[in-house]
Amino acid sequence: MNDARAPQAAPWPDHSVVPDVWARYTDIDVDRGEGSWLVARDGERYLDYTSGIGVTNTGHAHPRVVAAVQAQAARLLHGQTNIVYHEPGLRLHQRLAGMLSGGPWQAFLSNSGSEAVEAAVKVARVSTGRTPIVAFRYGFHGRTAQAMALTTAKHSIRSANEPVPGSVYHADYPYCYRAATGAHDPADCTGEWEASLELLFHQVVDPDRVAAMVVEPVIGEGGYIVPPPTFLPRLREIADAHGILLVIDEVQAGFGRTGEMFAHQHTSVEPDIMIVAKGIASGLPLSGIVARRELVEAWPAGTHGGTYGGNVVACAAALATIETIEQEGLVANARERGAQLLAGLRELQARHPLIGDARGLGLMAAMELVRPGEGDGRVPDPEALKTVLGAALERKLMLLSAGSYGNVVRIIPPLVTTAEEVDLALGIIDEALAAAEARVTEARVTGALAARRGGE
Repeated sequence: MNDARAPQAAPWPDHSVVPDVWARYTDIDVDRGEGSWLVARDGERYLDYTSGIGVTNTGHAHPRVVAAVQAQAARLLHGQTNIVYHEPGLRLHQRLAGMLSGGPWQAFLSNSGSEAVEAAVKVARVSTGRTPIVAFRYGFHGRTAQAMALTTAKHSIRSANEPVPGSVYHADYPYCYRAATGAHDPADCTGEWEASLELLFHQVVDPDRVAAMVVEPVIGEGGYIVPPPTFLPRLREIADAHGILLVIDEVQAGFGRTGEMFAHQHTSVEPDIMIVAKGIASGLPLSGIVARRELVEAWPAGTHGGTYGGNVVACAAALATIETIEQEGLVANARERGAQLLAGLRELQARHPLIGDARGLGLMAAMELVRPGEGDGRVPDPEALKTVLGAALERKLMLLSAGSYGNVVRIIPPLVTTAEEVDLALGIIDEALAAAEARVTEARVTGALAARRGGE
């Protein structure tokens, strides 16, 4: 018999309590996550190939991470870094400093990618005594003021928030698919990026006054753009020639995402400062920089910090995350499943003219959608993108958009994803592309009929 006196669950709040400034991909009310899957309140299961925008590298609710969080939460929830030391924070600082070759390195912890970018810029300026910063077009580095000044992925990020801090200059990134001349395959594309940087140095800013160049090893928000393998090594050479620090933003590409622990490790290049966030703690808010120790030592005490930076529970989650990635072979799985995914996308490209380019590195993959037969064959099609994302979601696959032109399907599986899940996703993407192509055909027929009637 039901007890009428039992407390009733509070009604689920209306979605309107969340401000519209959060641009949304779905209206799903999620209940829980399991590995590569999200489970909604109504019991529907969704294959989550967004990973919370590249955060849940170990999958949802990985038992190792959950256990670490639970154990630490029962001991200490907050040990403020200005006041005390705590073991998870000390161990994580030590762990991060040991993840790069060369050095010696030192880590500094904060909460978000944007905060870590702000820290990197401050360290670069203080340690060099220089002010100008060079960033690259299509890059995304965050939405706080200084990070936003470096960002050019989409005008919507900057245009409503100007003015942004100055002394930041932008050069071309090697976007091979959209290179004006030469080959379009990253394997043999050179692009025009170096000429753009050289022109910037001649016309706008003296390279011997530049504090740092900040660059994504693979462009994230701007379209999952994989540069040619010569890009970072050449950028390292240019930086060294002028005493410029090389800051590599691994926020979206790090912690196994590309099939190496960090994306720059596909080359022999070492950064002077590396920025990390997203995949570091499996969903808990944590970020940081890993910089050459002498750079951090030039940073005067009290000139930077934050109340919650290096939170003890987040640090415990990060240690468990790194341990899981290493002990469960998730970097190798990212390589293997990434190769499977990219091969599948390129097979789809051969059958679907909507796909202008299929590209990726590890489990950081994308399709760039175009209007077949228009212009040079690379005219962006953002409407097709909306149809593909919607059709995939109807079939219980969650994907994201990206790209300055609003036409890139961004595919970010957790590093724990299986071969069977990749095949399932590819099958759904195939159906979603067919749905988009059917809509394009219908629109063209409707347009042609309307034009004919107008001429009668």
